[in-house]
Amino acid sequence: MAAVVEGQEPEPSAAEDAARDATDAVAVGPGTLPLLAGNRLSLDLYPRGCHRLLHLCAQQVPQLLEVEFLQLSGHEDPRLLEATLAQLPSSLPHLRSLVVKGGQHRDAQGACLRGSLATLPAGLNGLVRLAHLDLSFNSLETLPACVPQMCGLGALLLSHNCLSELPEALGALCALTFLAVTHNRLQTLPTALGSLSTLQRLDLSENLLDTLPPEIGGLSSLAELNLASNRLQSLPASLAGLRSLQLLVLHSNLLASVPAGLARLPLLARLDLRDNQLRDVPPELLDAPFVRLQGNPLSGSPPTPRSPPGTPVVPKMPSLLLSSDLDSFAVTPLGCSVTLTCGVRLHFPAGATATPVTVRYRLWLPEPRLVPLGPHDSLLSGVLELQPHGVAFQQAGVGLWLLFVPPRARRCREVVVRTLSDNSWSDLETHLEEEAPKRLWAHCQVPHFSWFLVVSRPVSDACLVPPEGTLLCSSGHPGVKVTFPPGATEEPRHVRMQVVRVGSRELPALLREPEAAASPLLCLSQSGPLSFLRPVTVQLPLPPGITGLSLDRSCLHLLHRAPPAATWDDITAQVALELTHLYARFQVTRFSWYWLWYTTKACVGGLARKAWERLRLHRVNLIALQRRRDPEQVLLQCLPRHKVDATLRRLLERYRGPEPSDTVEVFEGEKFFAAFERGIAVDADRPDCVEGRVCFVFYSHLKNLKEVYVTTALDRRAQAVRGQVSFYRGEVPAEVPEEAEAARQRRGADALWMATLPIKLPRLRGSEEPAQGPGLSLAPLNLGDAETGFLTQSNLLNVAGRLGPDWPAVALHLGVPYRQLQRIRHEFRDDLDGQIRHMLFSWAERQAGQPGAVGLLVQALEQSDRRDVAEEVRAVLELGRRKYQEGIRRTSLAPGDLALRGPSSSPSPEPAQA
Repeated sequence: MAAVVEGQEPEPSAAEDAARDATDAVAVGPGTLPLLAGNRLSLDLYPRGCHRLLHLCAQQVPQLLEVEFLQLSGHEDPRLLEATLAQLPSSLPHLRSLVVKGGQHRDAQGACLRGSLATLPAGLNGLVRLAHLDLSFNSLETLPACVPQMCGLGALLLSHNCLSELPEALGALCALTFLAVTHNRLQTLPTALGSLSTLQRLDLSENLLDTLPPEIGGLSSLAELNLASNRLQSLPASLAGLRSLQLLVLHSNLLASVPAGLARLPLLARLDLRDNQLRDVPPELLDAPFVRLQGNPLSGSPPTPRSPPGTPVVPKMPSLLLSSDLDSFAVTPLGCSVTLTCGVRLHFPAGATATPVTVRYRLWLPEPRLVPLGPHDSLLSGVLELQPHGVAFQQAGVGLWLLFVPPRARRCREVVVRTLSDNSWSDLETHLEEEAPKRLWAHCQVPHFSWFLVVSRPVSDACLVPPEGTLLCSSGHPGVKVTFPPGATEEPRHVRMQVVRVGSRELPALLREPEAAASPLLCLSQSGPLSFLRPVTVQLPLPPGITGLSLDRSCLHLLHRAPPAATWDDITAQVALELTHLYARFQVTRFSWYWLWYTTKACVGGLARKAWERLRLHRVNLIALQRRRDPEQVLLQCLPRHKVDATLRRLLERYRGPEPSDTVEVFEGEKFFAAFERGIAVDADRPDCVEGRVCFVFYSHLKNLKEVYVTTALDRRAQAVRGQVSFYRGEVPAEVPEEAEAARQRRGADALWMATLPIKLPRLRGSEEPAQGPGLSLAPLNLGDAETGFLTQSNLLNVAGRLGPDWPAVALHLGVPYRQLQRIRHEFRDDLDGQIRHMLFSWAERQAGQPGAVGLLVQALEQSDRRDVAEEVRAVLELGRRKYQEGIRRTSLAPGDLALRGPSSSPSPEPAQA
């Protein structure tokens, strides 16, 4: 019998405290029953979740006996949490999944906080049906002793804890298939780990492991092994015995060698060895397409002591910065880093070429034959050509960086570099690097020389399907899944999935039905035979706002499209749709496009074609503006509807013209033409002119802008010439359905007409009329000034792109008033590039026709400590000066001493373009 010390009260136990708190919390009682949703009880996001559960247990609510899934927060009081967990074996005997996670709370810096759970009650092993246990984001320093005694456990998640070791008793979990112990402090692994013969996925990344036990080769069912970000220096040869392994991640370790037997694993689809210390890799792995070796010092030699005097010094890898007048450079076996003026960087490591190679490059304007786009792709850059085509490199790791326009929509989309190889286009593994908020680079490893461009596409997920079957989930939309049963294929085949999100407003507007909705578009493709040996199960989410309990099955339609046909067929009656509360599942044997619709319309095939066409149409406006100081210079541009107002505000300071056209719809990559009519024509032959019409190709993320000079055969001395520019459609991209083009042709004779905007050439003033009569006298020929020819928009844009935050100092040295500087800062307060461009353009307009303007710019750059930009301006000036002198001599207009003139007297009718 326990004695009680006089004057002191016996301290109540945690369980008694919890029971008393639960009894006192009367507000909890009435609202607790709604928390039970079938066999699930989720209390992790509710305040006082443990109090609520203890209250239910104290009331002995009958529904608790049906609960199979329980979620609790790890941020509860430790004693209260332990007392609550101790009640589970008796109150929730059928529990199959227990989640006690931290991470819901964050600190001041936004980092997830660990939960308070440090142990588990010993009686928790009484949950004999428990198959899933998640204790992530907690404070466990050792694995609780009750966990290895849960013999039915199939999934154990211990990530983001403080574990320094795992017990040998872990080998008793004979049913375990998934074990995650990431972001802990593990230094060694138990040898008993190799006895887990049913384990399929093992994630030990972000630990302190320096060795692996040889027994790990006994994991006969292991399909995925992640050991990234550890301290491994070598791998046991027993890894070659993992015959079921499909994914092996070893990046960011200290590996100096890898077993050659890994190349003989029959199902291995990816081996990630990036960022290690590998200098020599077995040839079988070096040539394997599934191996990633970036970031390793391959073909190098170990560090050697300092060489004695007289030893030849290895030359340093050269770095080249090419000017705009160069279109080639040389690459030697020493390698080099090259920066091109067109927004391209290249890095050739040492040994990339066995002999010197002359590389030629060219940046092409995008056109349909050079820009292969899928139905939902967008172009983000120009087309880079590197020659000689097909050159292969001796060593992997030739890096290419392409500057591109940031895409407007990034959700469920990705940016990739597309290249031509073996007469087919493919996408390279691409990484994005952000130099500034609006200056992004696409980085990839170049396997050969060819054409390269940057595109935005729907997120693509791929996997290798083995004969044993697998599961493919969409990373952009987790609700989209494809399940491959065992025996679906005899040989492993690659499968790719793309999911295209559909706006919630387009379909109701098209069908004129507010309740209409559609699921995301699903595109499935594969390599190998057209059909699978066994049906494959596809899961799609139900359309937004529709649930499996409330829908009318007669309104649900499954649509199917088989490329290259553009028709959508309703196959609802041909498949067995299995509906859950949120998803629809069906089985197929061939891959294609699938779309789930909910509508009261009976025939939806034709409506689906129109909806799919509208998904890829861009709503744009056309503008035609004339320069205020030179009306013969006309700016033509095709703008997305949401950019029109901002663009006009910027341009109307230097241009004037009619209001933009009405909204028209065009496809990505669609051609159209601008034709000048009613007495106005293009002034000179242009390479982009076809029978006097200026050719455009619309790409939604590019500028779609051209400036042309126009002329007229009419007499402008008598009156102004009132003409017009009309826009007409041209070729439709190949990916557009034939029905869409045919529908336009049915609209009548003007089906190709898009818009017409007026153009006016003003009447010539008297001072501008040519002299008449026999005493004809001509003014002296004005050959211009070489330096003022530099002040073009393209050259000023290059200068603006280099100034950055130094632009106010440059502006003050150029004589820009401080009040105007403040006004520019206010008008473009969220756009640094806009501030710089506006300052330079307005200054250049004020300097138009005045000598010495470029010299003033160079002087201002030097006074602002930007001598690097000043030297580039001088180089461009010298190039323009040389071009002009050659042109003047060719036309026999040069005085005898032209070659001896200084910079201030060198004329230039042709601006130097950077």
